[in-house]
Amino acid sequence: MDSKIIAFDKDLKMEILSIFDKTVDDEGYIVEKSNPKQRVLTTEGEEVELTEFAGIGSGSMIFIKSDFISLMKLADSLK
Repeated sequence: MDSKIIAFDKDLKMEILSIFDKTVDDEGYIVEKSNPKQRVLTTEGEEVELTEFAGIGSGSMIFIKSDFISLMKLADSLK
């Protein structure tokens, strides 16, 4: 299986989210543009704040946090 990851710096976060029809709510969490009450989740079911946002993986739009554990899981999945 060939995994693809999109990663970017903090200046492009909002632009990238917009491309994927996402935005940020008043509390700083990434949400669906069409349903701002629906927050996006990581594979572990955690809501993702913009400040924690590290990237989007292929598949069913997998959101990745920037914490060490999430990044290690991502690295393991790419092996």
